Amino acid sequence: MGAGLLVLVLSSCAEVPRTHGYVPTESDLATIEVNLDTRDTVRSIVGDPTVTGMLDDRGWFYVKSQFRTYGWREPEETGREVVAVLFDDRGIVANIERFGIEDGEVIALSRRVTETDASGIGFLQQLFGNIGNFNPASFLGDGS
Repeated sequence: MGAGLLVLVLSSCAEVPRTHGYVPTESDLATIEVNLDTRDTVRSIVGDPTVTGMLDDRGWFYVKSQFRTYGWREPEETGREVVAVLFDDRGIVANIERFGIEDGEVIALSRRVTETDASGIGFLQQLFGNIGNFNPASFLGDGS
């Protein structure tokens, strides 16, 4: 009985990693051609975005977050990755960027762009600025 209780207590302290969201793979993104593909072709290659541009539909954002939980403690966000697919006024892919977070700052991990317009960066700064403020329970409902 005591050994079973000890195993139960120790197993509740084990780290439980979880991943929420989705970002396309590099091989999927490599098939998208800047200045050629449209929203429809992007959707057929990598699926619907997690989030679209806040003020307009010029950007599609795919977001993946990693969390770890120890026992009864609140989940802790350990990483976040964002793929931004930006479109021009005609709905043609203008830019594809992959962002990560290092030491609390947004960094571009890869970028495929034909012009210097960095629209959508304000949204990404807001998204990464909220690291640690995400509550996965809000997606599950609070039971009320």
